[in-house]
Amino acid sequence: MTKLYIVLVTIVLPLTIYSQTSSKEIHVKFTDSPFTIDGALDEPIWENAEPTDSFYQFFPADTIQAVKQTEVRLLYSSTTLYIGIKMYADGEDYVIPSLKRDYGAGGNDNISIVFDTFNDGTNAFLFGINPYGVRREALISGGGQGSSGFTMSWDVKWKGETQIFDGYYTSEIAIPLTSFKFRQGETKWRFNAYRFDMQTNEQSTWVQIPQNQKIYNLAFMGDMIFERPLGKSRTPLALIPYVNGLAAKDYENNDSFETFNVGGDAKVSIGNGMNLDITVNPDFSNVEVDNVITNVTRFEVSLPEKRQFFIDNSDLFGSFGTESDYNPFFSRRIGLAQNAEGQTIENGIIGGVRLSGKLNENWRLGLMNLQTEKDEANEIASNNNTVFALQKKMFSRSNLSFIFVNRETFEDYDFLLDEDRYNRVVGLDYNLASADNTWTGKFFYHKSFTHGIEDRDDAGGISLKYNSRFLNLGINGNFVGDNFRSDLGFVPRTDILYVNPSAEVIFYPRKGKLNSHGFFTRPEFVWRPTLDYKNTDYFIFTGWQAQFKSQEEISVRLFNRYTYLTNPFDPTRTDGGTPLPGETGYYYTSGELEFTSDKRKMFYYSLEPGYGNFFNGTRLVFEGQLNLRVQPKMNFSLAFNYNHIELPEPYETGDIWLLSPKIDLTFSKSIFWSTLVQYSNQLDNLGFNSRLQWRFAPLSDLFLVYNDNYFVNSFMPRNRSINLKLTYWLNI
Repeated sequence: MTKLYIVLVTIVLPLTIYSQTSSKEIHVKFTDSPFTIDGALDEPIWENAEPTDSFYQFFPADTIQAVKQTEVRLLYSSTTLYIGIKMYADGEDYVIPSLKRDYGAGGNDNISIVFDTFNDGTNAFLFGINPYGVRREALISGGGQGSSGFTMSWDVKWKGETQIFDGYYTSEIAIPLTSFKFRQGETKWRFNAYRFDMQTNEQSTWVQIPQNQKIYNLAFMGDMIFERPLGKSRTPLALIPYVNGLAAKDYENNDSFETFNVGGDAKVSIGNGMNLDITVNPDFSNVEVDNVITNVTRFEVSLPEKRQFFIDNSDLFGSFGTESDYNPFFSRRIGLAQNAEGQTIENGIIGGVRLSGKLNENWRLGLMNLQTEKDEANEIASNNNTVFALQKKMFSRSNLSFIFVNRETFEDYDFLLDEDRYNRVVGLDYNLASADNTWTGKFFYHKSFTHGIEDRDDAGGISLKYNSRFLNLGINGNFVGDNFRSDLGFVPRTDILYVNPSAEVIFYPRKGKLNSHGFFTRPEFVWRPTLDYKNTDYFIFTGWQAQFKSQEEISVRLFNRYTYLTNPFDPTRTDGGTPLPGETGYYYTSGELEFTSDKRKMFYYSLEPGYGNFFNGTRLVFEGQLNLRVQPKMNFSLAFNYNHIELPEPYETGDIWLLSPKIDLTFSKSIFWSTLVQYSNQLDNLGFNSRLQWRFAPLSDLFLVYNDNYFVNSFMPRNRSINLKLTYWLNI
């Protein structure tokens, strides 16, 4: 295995050494002039600011200039970056789904501005605004290669307003330089902007980006040249205290209680590139509730992190291993634990610190330490959780990263086994990204350390992808030893050797309604090393997918599967049901169709029916989502997932339902109310989560959150709570 790593790294390293080139640049003038951020662009200084040149289409074509052009002007003072934007349009029939901050860009009118402040093509800051002046911000990591590196949970202070005129609208933005991280004395940032224009049915970018890449890919950016070098960042100390009152009742245990908690966070800037986050008695009751997922597999599924403390520079800690199959650090493990019955419950965090960011142009550092509470009644130990990560930039856009993860308890507990007293993981990842993103990949090796375990406790992987306009090729492979353990990671399977080649051919018709279409195949194979490398799973995934010029999407997929069950398994998860026997192999084939309508419409939807064999029986699945937009005040959605699993006697047959209606009301740009109902007969739960948020000052909120849960079959209450939480962002 080691020799294979050396050979592959030797082959791919030359692909990364080409330097990035920028064919476009814009000069940013220094100003001391005062600004009124009202969206009008009527200050005389804007006339002296250099505008961007032509924007290019990204959709429906990527080879011509945009039909409706956009002009971006940039100015800066010693404290603030100013952005003035003029966007030409066919009329005033803009698509505005909501007045709530942090909207999704797809299917509505907006523009996003992207800044790569360290010129590394790997990480960037994004700021966006729509015609009604609703704002969003995001962090981009991993070079912008996919949605996993696009983090919208990030929050920072800045101003932006918009005004609508006949045939165009303008936006005026002021971003404190303290909202960025950058090198003192810097004279250049990499920069791009992308716009969604629903009336013209056009997506456009300042720097031309081919359609086979993400519209926010950081390989394709121009340069913004500052008139004077940037000074030292003077980020103030930010204190974010909270008070939270909770009243709750647990009907299962006939227990009710009221609590009043006080705590908060502090943010300290260290130099121009590092953040120090401190949290004391954190409370996450205001965080949006997780979406329930129907799971008919044998393995755990991961859910995204939404807690603010863990967001900034999260890629430094969480991008190791593979994106979906294995990760040595998964931040959602902290604050949750399993009780003596194996149930997952909340485990309070006493406090912690988190240091992360850029040491200089080539090095990034991350250090996190949090202490969780002991809960002896539920047989949960108090644990110290430490993660250390170090990243070195390599060549144009690649990097070499080291991680150390440690979970350890320092007290003796009668209920704790010796092998559970500590767990450590050490790992090294090389992340490949060529200058033009044609070649991407990853090579990693990790080893765990647990008391009493000394062999088959490592994991490693190789990934290499070729991405061109008409052809995409890839090969992925990884292994996880049967004794590998990462208590703070996401490891759904051990004792596996996994291989996943992939191929896709894409066509771009010059005429007709199709914008693009293509055929793909993505087979997956799993072998079990401890079973003499027996092939226990394969999954051959083939299909055709297309995108219409009117933005509808359709795909047809065929699945050929083989599953060898080493242990009994009941996919219906029926209480007391008869599971399928272990040590048995099953071959089964199925297919599905997916259609997504035009998101520009007031009512749009996605439907995904499927049918076929399932183990030794059949499975009918029908899932999708319906959306009704009454812009800009209300958005109603209904997500649904229905599975009818029919297995021969004496095995189980069942209907699994998941229904998730949601209503979002935005009374203004500062008052939002959302209610989510989730019905899952698989989890025997009907849950209501209603959250009212008033943003009374920048990044300062009053939350009223109501939760109510019932058993599905009996409709008896399970638990109920109401929270009133106040947070205030104070700069010192």
